Amino acid sequence: MATTRVNFTEWLPDQPGVTGALTNALNVYPKAVGYGPLPTEEDYSSAASEDLNSVFAGKDPSGNTKVFAGSSTKLFLLDSTDLSLDDVSGTTYTATSKWNFAQFGSLVLATNDQNIVQFADLSTTTISFADLNASAPTAKLLTVVRDFVVTGNTSTGSNEVRWSGINNPTGTWGSVAVTQADFQTIPDGGEIRGLTGGEFGLVLLERSIVRMSYVGTPFIFQFDNISRNLGCYESNSVAQWQGITYFLADDGFYSCNGQQVDPIGAEKVNRFFWDTIREDMIDEMSTAVDPFRSLVIWGYPSQENTYRLLIFHTVTKRWSYADTNVDRIANLFTPGITLEGLDAISASLDAIQTSLDSRQWVGGKFLFGGVTGAKISTFSGPNKTARITTADLETDGNKSMVTLAKPIIDGGSASVAIASRQNLSEAVTFNTAVAADSENRVGLRSLGRYHRVRVIPSGEWTTAIGTEIEIQPAGMR
Repeated sequence: MATTRVNFTEWLPDQPGVTGALTNALNVYPKAVGYGPLPTEEDYSSAASEDLNSVFAGKDPSGNTKVFAGSSTKLFLLDSTDLSLDDVSGTTYTATSKWNFAQFGSLVLATNDQNIVQFADLSTTTISFADLNASAPTAKLLTVVRDFVVTGNTSTGSNEVRWSGINNPTGTWGSVAVTQADFQTIPDGGEIRGLTGGEFGLVLLERSIVRMSYVGTPFIFQFDNISRNLGCYESNSVAQWQGITYFLADDGFYSCNGQQVDPIGAEKVNRFFWDTIREDMIDEMSTAVDPFRSLVIWGYPSQENTYRLLIFHTVTKRWSYADTNVDRIANLFTPGITLEGLDAISASLDAIQTSLDSRQWVGGKFLFGGVTGAKISTFSGPNKTARITTADLETDGNKSMVTLAKPIIDGGSASVAIASRQNLSEAVTFNTAVAADSENRVGLRSLGRYHRVRVIPSGEWTTAIGTEIEIQPAGMR
C-alpha cells in the first residue's frame, strides 16, 4: 500500500485534469504555500435611499477616512457614528454608468459620464459635492497623473484625454498655456476604455495602450504608443496596484508596467472566464485590490447566476475563484468606529458577527469590499465554504483503489470526497464527502484508474496545503 502526498499546486482550469494542476479552487485565495480562506460578505453600512453602483474611500488632511458611494442619481458619505449613508449630492445626477472616483490633495473627485466632474473638499467642516469648474469636462474616466487631474473619454471625444492646470483642478480647464491645462486626441486605437495614473499615465484604448509622460511646456505631456492592436475590452476591468495596471483585453487578462504588456491569464484562466461570464452583462464587471492578501480581483456576472470573483495573487501569479452575493466589488479604507458607533449598529455587542478585533473597526485600514443593493459590504465574515480538487491521479496506468485520505489543513480539518473513473471519457462523479475523524483520517474505498480528491476545509483554518492518500493496486482479471 503506497502513501502519496498531493500538494495543492496551481489551479489551471484551461488545462486538462491529467496535467497535474488543481481542477478546482473555489472560495479560496492563493498563497505562497497552498490556499487561504476567503471571508464571507457582510453588510457594513445601513441602506442608502437607492441602490449603489460604486464606493470609494479618501482621507482628509488629518488622516481620517471618509467613505463615499455613488448611485444613479446621488452621491453619499458614510457617517462613521452610525454607518448611515448621507446624501451629499451637489444636484440630481443622471448617470447611466457607474461613478469613477479619485483624490487630489484634500479633494475627492467623481465623474459619471453625464455630469461635469464633481468635487468635495475634505478639509471643510461640511462635505458636499459641486461642479469642479464651469469649464471642467464631462468624462467617463478620471485619474491623477503627477500634479494634474486627468480625464478620459470626454463629451467632446471618446478618444480625448483632457487635463487640469498644474496643481489647480478647480481652476480653468481647456487649453491654457500659463496653467498647462490642455487636451490630446489620440487618433488611432478607438475609444478610451481605461485610465490609470501616478508618475505617468496609461491610456487604455480599444486597440492600443498609450503611455502619458509629463515633459513640461510647450507640449505638457508626451504620448507614446506601447501596444498596438492590443487594448482594453471593458472599462470596468481596469485596476491598478503598485504601479502595475491590470485589465481585460479581447483574449483575456493582462498587466502593464508602462513599458511592456504581459499576459497573466493565457492558458490559465482566460477560457474559463469567457466560458462562464454572461457576456450580455459584461458592463457589470468590477475590480478591486486586496493589498492585505496581495490580490487583484475581478467580479463579473456568471452564467450560473452568481457574481463570480476571479482572483489573481500578484506574488505567485496564481489564480483562484469565488462566488458571492455582492453586486460589485471595490477596495476601501475603514473609518474608525467607536463603541458608541457599535451601539448604533447593534444593541448587543454579542450580536455583531465580525470580531471586535477585526481591522474592519480600525480606522485607515485597507479593506476588500463592495456594494450589495443599497448597502456597502465588506468581506469580513466567517470563512466561505471552500472546495479544492486535485488533478486526475494515476499510479501505473492500471486500476487502483484509494482507501484513505489525510487532509493537510493548518488550523482546521476537512471533509473529503473522491471521484474515480476508468477512462477519461467518463463523467467525473464524486461520492458523498466524509468528515475526517479525530485522528484526521478519512476512510475511502474507490476503484478506478484516475482519481480526483475533493477537499472541503472546515473550522477556523488558515492554510489548505494538500492531502495524503493511500492507494493500493487493484487485482487484474
